[in-house]
Amino acid sequence: MEEPCPAGDSEDLTDSEESVYSGLEDSGSDSTEEEEEEDLEEGPGGSSSPRTHAKEAPRKRKTLEDDSPLKENEALLAQNEYEEDSSDEEDIRNTVGNIPMEWYQDFPHIGYNLEGKKIYKPIRNKDELDMFLEKMENPDYWRTVQDKMTGADIKLTDEQVALVQRLQKGQFGDVHFNPYEPAVDFFSHEVMIHPVTNRPADKRSFIPSLIEKEKVSKLVHAIKMGWIKPRKPKDDTPTYYDLWAHEDPNSILGRHKMHVPAPKMKLPGHEESYNPPPEYLLSEEEVNVDPEDLIPKLPKPRDLQPFPTTQALVYRGHSSLVRCLSVSPSGQWLVSGSDDGSVRFWEVSTARCMKTLPVGGVVKSIAWNPNPTICLVAICVEQSVLLVNPCLGDKLLYGATDQLLESYVAPEEERVQPVRWAVPSPEEQGRGIRLLLQHSKAVKQVTWHGKGDYFASVVSDNSNMQVLIHQSSKRWSQSPFRRSKGLVQCVLFHPIRPYFFVATQRYVRVYNLLKQELTKKLMTNCKWVSSMAIHPGGDNIICGSYDSKLAWFDLDLSTRPYQLLRHHKKALRSVAFHRHYPLFASASDDGTVIVCHGMVYNDLLQNPLLVPVKVLKGHVPTLDLGVLDVLFHPTQPWVFSSGADGTIRLYT
Repeated sequence: MEEPCPAGDSEDLTDSEESVYSGLEDSGSDSTEEEEEEDLEEGPGGSSSPRTHAKEAPRKRKTLEDDSPLKENEALLAQNEYEEDSSDEEDIRNTVGNIPMEWYQDFPHIGYNLEGKKIYKPIRNKDELDMFLEKMENPDYWRTVQDKMTGADIKLTDEQVALVQRLQKGQFGDVHFNPYEPAVDFFSHEVMIHPVTNRPADKRSFIPSLIEKEKVSKLVHAIKMGWIKPRKPKDDTPTYYDLWAHEDPNSILGRHKMHVPAPKMKLPGHEESYNPPPEYLLSEEEVNVDPEDLIPKLPKPRDLQPFPTTQALVYRGHSSLVRCLSVSPSGQWLVSGSDDGSVRFWEVSTARCMKTLPVGGVVKSIAWNPNPTICLVAICVEQSVLLVNPCLGDKLLYGATDQLLESYVAPEEERVQPVRWAVPSPEEQGRGIRLLLQHSKAVKQVTWHGKGDYFASVVSDNSNMQVLIHQSSKRWSQSPFRRSKGLVQCVLFHPIRPYFFVATQRYVRVYNLLKQELTKKLMTNCKWVSSMAIHPGGDNIICGSYDSKLAWFDLDLSTRPYQLLRHHKKALRSVAFHRHYPLFASASDDGTVIVCHGMVYNDLLQNPLLVPVKVLKGHVPTLDLGVLDVLFHPTQPWVFSSGADGTIRLYT
């Protein structure tokens, strides 16, 4: 074995210096500091390896020069040997090469040194608390990443952080690269007087291609020799196969070819094999059930009085069918509209016609103002709504109504409205007409708000202008809906709250007028809704339909009908609630009016009680039409009905 070089020969120490500072000898963490000290203590005469001599010589040289720098270097190396890193090349301690570091994920080491000893990973025993404290206390925690090759923590520079942020935003990595530089059109930005090329065309551009000719001749030869066969034309005629063409019909197998075995029977299940114990078997009393016991017990009609039972008066005078009725808030006067082009005012108690107002058209709907301090009637005639003062009863009352209408002051700027408010002529004023609302199309319904200032009209149209709301005191009209939700049949104001009911063919939509939003959408389970009425309490409504159904809705319960009544045989034309008594009625084309007891309880847990109590007859069906409108007296348990036979009847 070679002798170690003396300390003074510094010229031959180049190899040993490389081996000392290469890091290969110091890379293993398995060799402790005591072993390194033993290697250093062995003298020149000891049997040490060349690696030991190589490490020993320069350390002696450093000791001769100065002892303190050597100790400092040893202390620095002992702190973290992975801090030695060169940016130019890969760390030399990683002896496993360029392989995925995940292979060593479950091992404590990360490769081997030249002697075959394991190179252990740096000790990382930080728990969640240590990591959290480091995250809170270390200001550079957010820019520190771990190098998987060496296991060292690397702090990213500002340039690297900026590069990562640019790449996350989808920008270019190079800061100085401008992707929006102006494009230079090299072929057209400088106009030249001579063409780029002016050589004459080739000869081959005038003669057929010899290469293509050779290809075609090869294909023709292959077709002649039968190597290439053209596609056969498709035959559209169906092909039938005789399955038994090669069978002998006289043989036994031939006769049994057509045999199809019967399907297997189902194995016996629990129904056939289950024997119930005696306590589950029905007794004789349980088997023989009286069908009457299955019907729910309803109170007797005589216990639910009062309700109308007999026909008391017949109001005659119209020459055609009477479509609509309305009664004054006091219950003293009745108004009716007919197809004969007239509106008649009746005294309820005597059936006397007090006044006849010719309007020159079919009256589709009529509504008396529900405010007892205003004497005003709204009448739908073709494309107009007439506001009429009938001048009946108290002179002070209908005189105050005229004064209220005349006190209107027109605004300075004329507003754009969907209808035109017109003042009638002196002749019409003498007949009682006070205002005219001229619509664009025919009006089919009018209804008042409970306070008597607002009223709504329904137009026969399919646009968003079907429903219009008017204010009589300000002579102002507006369209509340932006778009159409279907063909509107009728509308209704809530008696207490600011709700507005709009019935289309299949649904009833409830809108909040203050919030201007849809509150509920009721599913009627009917094909075509014809009419609608609301309970005076405001929590229940009924809808009549042309498919002879009456749907009762509890608005607090569900959006589907609480009960669906099918008492009539033909289409329902009108439904109505009584203001004070628990009564509701329905009029149908079968010529009858059915009065029902409908008790709504204050206890929200108790369902309404619906009991039919009386079928009222008297109208004669005419032209397949029966009773067209039904209406309760405001104070008495009486009901009015108008029919296609031109009569109005009062049942008390």
